[in-house]
Amino acid sequence: MTTVEQVFDLYSAQEPEGWRVELVEGEICVTSVNDGRHTQIVADLRDQLTDPDRQLSAYTGIGLRVPPRGPGGPGERVEGRVVPDLTLALRGSFRNELVWQKPAPVLLVAEVTSSFTAHRDRAQKVGAYARAGIPVYLLIDREAGEAVVRSEPSGDEYGRTAVHRLGTPVCLPAPVSCTWETTEL
Repeated sequence: MTTVEQVFDLYSAQEPEGWRVELVEGEICVTSVNDGRHTQIVADLRDQLTDPDRQLSAYTGIGLRVPPRGPGGPGERVEGRVVPDLTLALRGSFRNELVWQKPAPVLLVAEVTSSFTAHRDRAQKVGAYARAGIPVYLLIDREAGEAVVRSEPSGDEYGRTAVHRLGTPVCLPAPVSCTWETTEL
C-alpha cells in the first residue's frame, strides 16, 4: 500500500522549477509560480524585516515540517511539509543540508494569498503553524485587502488575531516586535 508520504515524495522529486509541492493537513498541494504583485509583497516584507542590526534572516523557499492534525490512528497522522512564502528566523538558523527543516527557530511565517492558495492559507495552514509553535503567522490576504496577524499559538489555534487594512502600518508582536509599513501595497 502506498502512503501519502510516498506519493508526496514522488511529486516533490518531479516538481517543475518554480512550482512547489506541499503536504498540508494530509493533502498534497501543488502550487504554480507566483505573479509579480505576490513576489513584490514578499520582497517588501523581507526588506523591512531584515534590518542588519536585528540579526534576522528572511528565507523564501525553505521547507518546514509541521505536526499532524488530531489524534488519529496509525497511518492517519501525516506530518505536514509546507513552504511558506517567507520564513523569519535568527540569522544562521538553517545552516544544514536538510530539505525539510524543524520549525523551532522560526519567529514568523508569512503567506500571501492567491486564487489557488487562499483557502489553504486562511484555514488549513493556521492549524499547522499553530501546532508547530510558530510565534507569529502573518497572512497577507490580497482579495480581502487585509493583513491578518496571528500570535500566541496553542494547539491548533492562535490565541490572538489582529486584522489590519493593507495600506496602514501593521504591528507585528514579539518576538518580531516591529511595524511593517504597507502604504505602497
